Amino acid sequence: MSSRDVVLARVRQALAVVPGGEGRGGPPVARGYQRVHGSRTQEQTVDLLAENLADYRAIVHRTDAEGLPGLIGRLLAERGARSVLVPTGLDASWTAGADVTLVEDRASSTARELDLVDSVLTGCAVAIAETGTLILDAGPDQGRRRITLVPDHHLCVVRVPDQVVGSVPEALPRVAPDRPLTWISGPSATSDIELDRVEGVHGPRTLEVILLAAAPEAG
Repeated sequence: MSSRDVVLARVRQALAVVPGGEGRGGPPVARGYQRVHGSRTQEQTVDLLAENLADYRAIVHRTDAEGLPGLIGRLLAERGARSVLVPTGLDASWTAGADVTLVEDRASSTARELDLVDSVLTGCAVAIAETGTLILDAGPDQGRRRITLVPDHHLCVVRVPDQVVGSVPEALPRVAPDRPLTWISGPSATSDIELDRVEGVHGPRTLEVILLAAAPEAG
């Protein structure tokens, strides 16, 4: 008996003990997963996101719509950025305070051309507080997936509280599985066999997240 025969025999044996109706073509299995973990206010959820982003070595800033252009301009100036890649659907007012050359997100751009860009500025689709994760889905204010994987510095704006959820199960219904999703938990990093951490291996070395507060409702 070959190894293949042994493996297939074990698969058949395992399938033979599946309860009736739960196999292929049977009714769906009930999955009563918890979507919400614990009880938090919106403010506490945003604070948890900021805390977990910082744990992943992302740099977190907070501002409102009025202060956003000035903050973006200051952060780019502090890095000495001369060029910033922006998605076509990004709010033009966000870069009004930046003395930089704006680079368009083009399908024809090569990896080498993207590598010459100093920074990239995007929005996001949703942010997960419990894991400190940002999800980008290539929406108009996020651009093509590769623009956030090649440049060394990524500035990501998260609208709070609208784009912030507590858990992964709460985030999944907000994104489409057929879109090019990028899940970001801190700057790109890896460790070798001696556990020496190296950042910027397969993505930006520096991730800065701006939590953009919603304007207060007129009362």
